[in-house]
Amino acid sequence: MNHPDDRGRPGRAAHARHGPASWGTAAKATAHCLTGCAIGEIAGMAIGTALLWGNVPTMALAIVLAFLFGYSFTLYAVRRAGVGWKAAVRVALAADTVSIAVMEAVDNGIIALVPGALDAHLSDGLFWSSLLGGFVVAFFLTTPVNKWMIARGKGHAAVHAYH
Repeated sequence: MNHPDDRGRPGRAAHARHGPASWGTAAKATAHCLTGCAIGEIAGMAIGTALLWGNVPTMALAIVLAFLFGYSFTLYAVRRAGVGWKAAVRVALAADTVSIAVMEAVDNGIIALVPGALDAHLSDGLFWSSLLGGFVVAFFLTTPVNKWMIARGKGHAAVHAYH
């Protein structure tokens, strides 16, 4: 059996199984992470834009909410598996931090580079197309990162013991 230890980390058997990660596993991990990120990012961009905040505070709110929602999805799943809060937070941080950071850098970079996207309003197609287009590009750039990390027992590999 490969039960987590008392600190919420997978046992030795989980670490011994690392090898080439499949693209499917990496894509699922990326999609899971992107779902939380997208919810937070869209909420932050929508709130900041609706409140007529400047670009920096709007992007900061979007990034904070992306991390918050991204972590919360993993926390929920790991807590449901019976892991305590402290260990669940460690698992979520280990599983999602790099993935969310890459997604946020790519997505916000695209929004910043698309002419007029930062000044677009919620009713503008440019607002939504640049935001959603950034998610698509972020997915394709983050999936290889997650594949590389999973193969080394890092990132979303930390969550696999709880499925």
